[in-house]
Amino acid sequence: MDNQEINNGRRRFLTLATCGAGGVAALGVATPFVASFFPSEKAKAAGAAVEVDVSKIEAGQLLTAEWQGKPIFVLNRTEQQLKDLKTLDDAVADPTSQADQQPAYAQNENRSIKPNIFVAIGICTHLGCSPTYRPDVAAADLGADWKGGFFCPCHGSKFDIAGRVYKGVPAPTNLVVPPYKYLSDTVVLVGED
Repeated sequence: MDNQEINNGRRRFLTLATCGAGGVAALGVATPFVASFFPSEKAKAAGAAVEVDVSKIEAGQLLTAEWQGKPIFVLNRTEQQLKDLKTLDDAVADPTSQADQQPAYAQNENRSIKPNIFVAIGICTHLGCSPTYRPDVAAADLGADWKGGFFCPCHGSKFDIAGRVYKGVPAPTNLVVPPYKYLSDTVVLVGED
């Protein structure tokens, strides 16, 4: 009698241990299959679209995201910055954004879908450096016509608050506006029109 009680205890233990080991093995086998449904970091860097929540960006603040390994500038412009754009048409090389690299929705005064939210690839069109955001108005080192924008420290190219290139600087064209669209009032999807 005692011998059968010991065997029943061992049977229960072995049954539970086998089920547990089988469950862990099944989880180990299923994990790579489930993970394959999500894009890898390599795929995201290669071009997967990126969502940016613009509700967290205060007026005058710049957020930098990454898409295709490139910095993406997302700027929430102030009312004053939008007013200043109108005064710079004579100072910039392509005021109406007619160059080929602009999507149709960037060929307006603000170079954006919504006036206050500006989205651009943060790479200078001269030699590929990354310009810095300089919101300071009338910076003595940037000239009398400076009203804030982007300055490339590598070779001195200047872009206004809409990414339009100033005349007489090394950069040949405006900052590139990537394909993007709004998924909601507060979420921008960079990488798809």
